[in-house]
Amino acid sequence: MKTLAKLPVTIVTGFLGSGKTTLLRHMLDNAQGRRIAVIVNEFGELGIDGEILKQCSIGCTEEEANGRVYELANGCLCCTVQEEFFPVMRELVARRGDLDHILIETSGLALPKPLVQAFQWPEIRSACTVDAVITVVDSPAVAAGTFAAFPDQVDAQRKLDPNLDHESPLHELFADQLSSADLVILNKADLISPEDLARVRLEVAEELPPAVKVIEASSGRLPLDVLIGLGAGSEEHIDSRHSHHDHHHDGDDHDDHDHDAFDSISIELPQADESLLMDALTQLVVEHSILRVKGFAAIPNKPMRLLIQGVGTRFDKHFDRQWGAEEARTTRLVLIGQALDATLLEAQLRAALSV
Repeated sequence: MKTLAKLPVTIVTGFLGSGKTTLLRHMLDNAQGRRIAVIVNEFGELGIDGEILKQCSIGCTEEEANGRVYELANGCLCCTVQEEFFPVMRELVARRGDLDHILIETSGLALPKPLVQAFQWPEIRSACTVDAVITVVDSPAVAAGTFAAFPDQVDAQRKLDPNLDHESPLHELFADQLSSADLVILNKADLISPEDLARVRLEVAEELPPAVKVIEASSGRLPLDVLIGLGAGSEEHIDSRHSHHDHHHDGDDHDDHDHDAFDSISIELPQADESLLMDALTQLVVEHSILRVKGFAAIPNKPMRLLIQGVGTRFDKHFDRQWGAEEARTTRLVLIGQALDATLLEAQLRAALSV
């Protein structure tokens, strides 16, 4: 009986809006016949990233694509590995003769180290290996003195006061994402000056083991051979990588997890005028500690659904598909941030939209 080789797994991590989903879409669009399974770890109640990935042209029918995108909806993978990740991996392991690669996109708030450590479990270790942990960095955000593309999270106090012996949770998370990396992508490199990009590279290098490569990209467009086939075997050396959050996983008690500082709320609204909705969302981001906006909107007299993705006050939107004949035309949004009041935010949106 032929022994199957270990199935390589690429873990893509990085902050909200850094370009992880765009990178995965690029990898799937350029799979060159490789049979790839995807696990999307979505922070929030809507499977938005999963739907985006299912739209990729990867040479299979929609029905086949739906069977190849596994979506974990509980948020942070490091907190849910035993509840959801293990059963999904067990299913993929059972099918590994039909697969060439697995891609995992973590939540922007997830810690990569515990996820890599999960590949030390005997049932997974015997069948899979972590080909690489890829950390995607939002270069303009780092150049601007933040670690993600939203101004509320500028770590100004830490930078201005060299006597401080602590770091903000956001910076610690940024450092942890880098410390687990086997490859770092300085994304959106085309949006900043060469001088700023060089400064970002130096800042990132301070958090990296010496052997880790750092490359630049625009919209995640890189040759697939650069991204997979690295053979890092990350699970073999992950325990030696320092993490600010190691103590959170020494036991079974996860009640003190720093991610509790982040909220994810879901809001459902009726159809809304596009201009009013975008103005209202921008105002909400300005007034509240909202890091990310994701969702779909129903626009009156428009037969197609409006896909909305926002990081800070930067919004991307486009009509992604026709509404189904039996589908309720409602607007559904997920707001991710800190200390969010769901009732207040929904009321403010409704008032702005007069609904």
